[in-house]
This record gives sequence, C-alpha cells and structure tokens, in this order.
Amino acid sequence: MVNRNERRAVACILLTAIAVVAAASYDRERLEIAKQILEEVPLTDGHNDLPWNIRKFLRNQINDFELDTDLTQVEPWSKSKYSHTDLPRLRKGMVGAQFWSAFVPCAAQNKDAVQLTLEQIDVIRRLVAKYPHQFQLATSVTDILEAHSARPRKIASLIGIEGGHSIGNSLGILRSYYQLGVRYMTLTHTCNTPWADSANEAPVANGLTEFGEKVVREMNRLGMLIDLSHVGENTTRAAIRLSKAPVIFSHSSVYSLCPHKRNVPDDIIQSLKVNGGIIMVNFFPDFVKCAPNATISDVAEHFHYLKRMIGADYVGVGGDFDGVNRVPRGLEDVSKYPELFAELLRSGQWSVQELKNLAGLNILRVMRQVEKIRDDMRTNGSEPEEHPDSPNDNGSCTSNAFYTDDV
Repeated sequence: MVNRNERRAVACILLTAIAVVAAASYDRERLEIAKQILEEVPLTDGHNDLPWNIRKFLRNQINDFELDTDLTQVEPWSKSKYSHTDLPRLRKGMVGAQFWSAFVPCAAQNKDAVQLTLEQIDVIRRLVAKYPHQFQLATSVTDILEAHSARPRKIASLIGIEGGHSIGNSLGILRSYYQLGVRYMTLTHTCNTPWADSANEAPVANGLTEFGEKVVREMNRLGMLIDLSHVGENTTRAAIRLSKAPVIFSHSSVYSLCPHKRNVPDDIIQSLKVNGGIIMVNFFPDFVKCAPNATISDVAEHFHYLKRMIGADYVGVGGDFDGVNRVPRGLEDVSKYPELFAELLRSGQWSVQELKNLAGLNILRVMRQVEKIRDDMRTNGSEPEEHPDSPNDNGSCTSNAFYTDDV
C-alpha cells in the first residue's frame, strides 16, 4: 500500500513533469511566433564584419570561397572565434537584410584607407553577385522589400562604411562611395578624424569642425545614413542637432546597463527619439555586461531598457557578428535571431507588432525618411557641399602640385 508521503512525492513528480512539458510547449510556441514575425518582416541587421574576415583569411580572393557551405567545418573559419556567418546560418536565422561593413582599420588613416575601402566595397559587391539566387544588392527601401518578397526569398545586401577616415578628408570620395552603393557611414571608428571625434580617443574637434558639418550636410543631401556607433559624445550630439534626417547607431548598446565608452548614454538616447532615429543593439558581451560573458537574456535587457525609455519604434538589431571574438550564450551566430525574438516574447514586454517594428519596420521607416530628405533637398536645388582644402591630414602624403599661379 502506498502511504500518504509516497502519494505526495508521486504527485510532485507528476506536476513537475507537467510543468516541464508545458514550458517546453510554450517555448516552441514562442519560437514559432518569432519565425512568423521574421517571415512577414525583413529582419534587418545593422552591422556584420564578414567582409573584413574575407580580407584577413582569403586576401579577398573569393572565386573558390563557398559561403553556401557550413563554414564551421571549413578552415580557417572553423578555428576562428570571429566567424559567425555563412549562407546556411543566415537562412536559419531568417535574416532578411544585412548591412555588410566595408571596414578598414584606423592604421590606414592618412595612408591607403581609400584604396582599402574601395577594395572592401568591391568584395561585398562581388560576393553578392556570386550568389544571385541568395543575395540581392540593395540601396533603398524598395530594394529591401523586393528582395524579401522574391521567391525564393533573397537576402537584401547593403553596404556601410565603418569610419570617416575612409573618405580621406574628401567630399568627392564620399559622393563616389554613394554612387558605388554605400548607404551608411560611421563618422568615426576607434580613431579621431581631423573633423570628428571617436569615443576611443581624447576629443580634439569637441563636436564637428566646419568640414565635419559639411560631411553631415552632404550625407543628408546624398541620402546616406549617418551612423554614430563608435563616435564621441560631443560629436554625436553635434551630428544629431545638425542632421535634417534621422540618424542611426548601427551596433551600440546602453551605457546605463554597461558603462562602456562604446555604449550610448541616456540623454543621447532621448535625443535620438526626438531626431526620429534608431539604436541597433550590439551583442558583444563587453558592451552588454561589461564582462567577457553574457547570455541572450542579458542582451534582451538592453532591448527592454530602450523600449521603456523611448518606445519600441526607435530600436533595432545590430549584432556585430564576425567583428567580435566573444558572443552571448544563446546568440552564438547569425542563425540565432529567432531565439532572440522568442526571448523578447517570453518577457511579456513586447507585442507582436512591436517586434515587427524592431525586426525591420523601424529601420525601413528611418531609411524612407532619409530618402525623403534627399529628394526634398534635390527638389529645392541643394548643391553638393564644397571645401577648398582638405582638413589637416596629419602628415599624409599629398600633392598640391595642381595649384598654380599661372593663368
């Protein structure tokens, strides 16, 4: 005969088992809802550094590179802590649009930064062209929506430049990048330029110089997104005040949750809402927890904080995959985006519509407004910005031989 204590023990085991099964069922249900959201809206990630890894590992030789295979089984990708991206994982992660970074390091400033940037733009365009059934080069909202509605669906591929040193202090080069398809530029990377301050160095411009203001105005006129990740606080504030169009943080997180100089303080987050821009949350543990380790729940806290502070319409996703050597548990690579949205659903703090906005509708709104400002400026006859001389080039090799007093 079973005594009362034994019956209680059996009942507890049964209730625990039921709870576990129910929790698993809810997890599956949330994941399915997350996937349905990403079916309907193009998940748009603000920053991926795969092109720089292609340069590091392959010297940009991509004819024999097979992005459509599982790179976790292919050296040197399988051995690198910086490798999180391939086409199978992009598909599993339901990525709809990706800003690929045409990044070159600050060591190239005043040297060959322009050449290296052009080579990175070239490798992005070649990679997209190599997989025409999987990728589509995108330079507009229309292009992103077209790629997402294609059957089979394509991943809209956009180009962003990470660091104003890439323009070589030339408005003409900035314009040329736009013609090549670049649709955002981060004003600085980890180094100051002669016209804007980085978050990583002591300020010199203390905002924007006259030339820096011309860069911002010209980006508005072109229809190029102004990206303020990596940018010093005073330069960030100056750019937000000056810009006629919404700005973005392509891969930054919240300073109040992790006081890292790469993160965004509350007053700037508030001004971003007034500007109509968007902050795309970075997954790097050093920016999420100010520690070498983090979890998917820790990343979710940055989304929750931003939603509480400025609302769900000003937040996006900027994972920084392939540009970091550590990732949160649960967000190991680009295949894990559905799990992120399931985690946000689990919190009960986000509606389905708010998650659609987060996934892609917010950045599409920003891009539409940037395109509208561009079109309005053209209609009003705004002419290209000009500057008779480049800012101080800090010792770069330049020639003034074309200047002459001869008439």
